[in-house]
Amino acid sequence: MPSCWRGIMEQSMRFETPCWRLPSTGTGEENTSEAYQDLNDIGGIGEIVADAVVEFFAEPRNVKALDQLLNALERVLPAEQPRKSSPVSGKIVVFTGSLEKMTRDEAKATAERLGAKASGSVSKKTDYVVAGPGAGSKLAEAKKLGVAVLTEDEWLKLVGA
Repeated sequence: MPSCWRGIMEQSMRFETPCWRLPSTGTGEENTSEAYQDLNDIGGIGEIVADAVVEFFAEPRNVKALDQLLNALERVLPAEQPRKSSPVSGKIVVFTGSLEKMTRDEAKATAERLGAKASGSVSKKTDYVVAGPGAGSKLAEAKKLGVAVLTEDEWLKLVGA
């Protein structure tokens, strides 16, 4: 949602009658409702924009569309927050080679869900390299730097999957 609409929505939430429920005067007369005046007082919104917002929401089909959108948004679940107390929380993990039990994207998503950072390259800051068959230069770099190397099964056991 663009920031200007977010501001309009935040402003209109304060009213007993939200701005999209205001009847249009439809006569070209000045709209003196509290919601209209508050819209007009928002920085960057003048009479022309306030008129347009009120006119837009005076159309029943627009109100219906907004109500449907708001109802759909109420069903959206908040994003799952990464765990802060898992064995890999705060760790940097690199996946290399072919993974056989999950895709690389699934492995990265699991690591991130558990509070780890999935990286694409090995450095001395890397905590774990999960190496599948065909692992090459990333595995060699991990061994050279003394980074812990896990098989996919060891990774799954560590994270409790």
